[in-house]
Amino acid sequence: MHNSKKSSNFAANFEAMYERKIPVDLNCPLRLTISLIDSKWKTCILDELRHRSMRPSELHKALPEATPRVLDIQLKELVDDGLVVKTIYPELPPRSEYSISELGMSLIPIIDSMLAWGEQHMEVFEKKYSNTSIASITRNNNTGHF
Repeated sequence: MHNSKKSSNFAANFEAMYERKIPVDLNCPLRLTISLIDSKWKTCILDELRHRSMRPSELHKALPEATPRVLDIQLKELVDDGLVVKTIYPELPPRSEYSISELGMSLIPIIDSMLAWGEQHMEVFEKKYSNTSIASITRNNNTGHF
């Protein structure tokens, strides 16, 4: 019981302390879009959620290269920006799910273009970066996400 109270205090303090590291850039539409999806995992999260709502543990399994802390932070930013919706079900134990919002769905054509570009030019960069650990991990997990 003591641990859950400590955990909930940590979560409350984290919420109060957390501030986005890179501010949203409102000076240019391109920089605005980039600042909303600029992290390594946000586009991957949106891509996963395009098909169905997912619990946090399902997202962690779908994107195993990302640490849970990083995914949680990026999910929070996506929710705060209105690109993802978090639903908390009033049951014990509490259960939550994330789903892509209509605004988030409007980014899917951009993500599809990024995926197509990556597929089209993968060979060029495989030659250059084939010995890096990320390329090896991605190839082994076959997730399609970097």
